Amino acid sequence: MMRRQNVSVLLVALAACFATANTASARIKLITLPVRERVEIQLDNANATLVEEERIVPLVKGVNQVDFSWANTQIDPDTILFRVLPRPDGKAAALDVKVLSVSYPPNENALVWQVAAGGSGSARVRISYLLGNLTKSFNYRAVADHDERTLVLSQYIRLQNFANEAFGSTGLWAGFGPRFLKAIGINETKQMLMEKYEKVPVKKTYTADATEFGYLDRPKNKLTVPMHYVLTNNKANKLGQAPLQFGKVRIFQDDGRGSTAFIGEDWGKFTPLDDEMRLYVGTAQDVVVVRTIDKNEQKRVAGNLYNREVIVKFEIENFKDRAIALDVSESVRAIRNEVAGDTGRDVEWEIGAETTFPGGLDKSRSTFDKIVLHANLDARGADGTAKKIVHKLHVIIKNEW
Repeated sequence: MMRRQNVSVLLVALAACFATANTASARIKLITLPVRERVEIQLDNANATLVEEERIVPLVKGVNQVDFSWANTQIDPDTILFRVLPRPDGKAAALDVKVLSVSYPPNENALVWQVAAGGSGSARVRISYLLGNLTKSFNYRAVADHDERTLVLSQYIRLQNFANEAFGSTGLWAGFGPRFLKAIGINETKQMLMEKYEKVPVKKTYTADATEFGYLDRPKNKLTVPMHYVLTNNKANKLGQAPLQFGKVRIFQDDGRGSTAFIGEDWGKFTPLDDEMRLYVGTAQDVVVVRTIDKNEQKRVAGNLYNREVIVKFEIENFKDRAIALDVSESVRAIRNEVAGDTGRDVEWEIGAETTFPGGLDKSRSTFDKIVLHANLDARGADGTAKKIVHKLHVIIKNEW
């Protein structure tokens, strides 16, 4: 079977006069290339795949030609490097092997190295290059326990080889995690388990945010309340070995009867150490949040300068059989646009005294424009009814004109 790559050597010394002649017009097709002794593929760069292969090449005393061709293989010719490595027995050093020059035969995907050897024998060489169409991606399987307090997170790496080259037993490394020794066939997709994290603490959140998630029923002012699993990528939460890579997450839950139920999938963002990964797990139909504007007044400060006072009212009911915490988020710019139109200016604001959310503003999560508040909701009653609670956000938008 013909190989798509051919590295070959001339096994006779070239006379000095021949070595200085024009060899481009008489390129020699040489013997079958020596088998790869070792291959390493590094997948740590998002835009390039580095291949390093080592071979034992027989050399004769004098000048040798080493021919490397890559017809139909996605090698970047500008990245090919050839190095002679020392051998443990010291014989390569005794050969005094040196690379003299490199030439590129015209109209071919090939190059020829001129290699000088002080004696006859074998030398270990390393050829490295960037290879296209050999790509990786990541995906996850998350299985939450029945009470949704912890989950098992399995991380997989998926390798797709469309580079038109097969590799035998090959070392694979993604830049973190375990190293794999696998064969990679042409046009093959291979998936490998990288890590399995047991008993990862998970926080289930409920969020009401008119700007980001909108309304479930706009005529009734009923907000959409999405649910998320939130994982913190640190060692205290059984993770924290490396950044979690971007990838699709398939999410399951233990059904309490010895099996699991599929509850959805989401794209997990790239998550550095100590950051959070939020995974969408559906919309809460049993948490009702009705949002209305309860007050919208202008108060003149001086001249045509005024402050605008707005109260946003939230009527909240929890029909779940357990207590939950609801995160309520509001964009101050969006509030101003809603009550007065978009002026295009940045917003200067402060929280007013009529705000009723316990604990007030969540300073760790709020920004120059976004207000984050929290409401604790009791479980529904034994008769299935939910207690309605009302909270208000009082915001003063300052120095408008």
